[in-house]
Amino acid sequence: MNRLLFSLFLFFPIAMNAQQKSDPVKFFSTPSVAPTTGYSQAVEIDLGHSKMILLSGQVPLDVDRKVVGTGDLGLQSEQVFENIKKIIEAAGGTMNDLVKTVIYTTDISQISKFRLARDKYINLKQPPVSTLVEVSKLFHEEVLIEIEATAIIKK
Repeated sequence: MNRLLFSLFLFFPIAMNAQQKSDPVKFFSTPSVAPTTGYSQAVEIDLGHSKMILLSGQVPLDVDRKVVGTGDLGLQSEQVFENIKKIIEAAGGTMNDLVKTVIYTTDISQISKFRLARDKYINLKQPPVSTLVEVSKLFHEEVLIEIEATAIIKK
């Protein structure tokens, strides 16, 4: 019984401090990217000395929700990376903070156009880890690419 009480007295202050701290997870969207419905553009997770930003899949929509670069994977990729950049900057980071991408494309034959666009935005000396998947269809028939991204930003 004494051990149980001792354990509770040790744990209780730790639990109280954890409840008093602000929520380590913050969902957000930025008005500089196409507005979303039913999901957030990104989530910020407090890691202590840094924060992780997880971005929803970004597609080649401009701020008015119009598809950019119909039929051209290069132009669509630039729009997607521009959207990613705006969200990371809204979280206080830069594209150098990008650590991971997951790319979905409907036309892998245009991959060289994607790479040209990507290389304008990422840190080529320390590029993010990446996965590329060809898919049969994305949410809209004109959309050729969608990219999920993760950034780690130092506080």
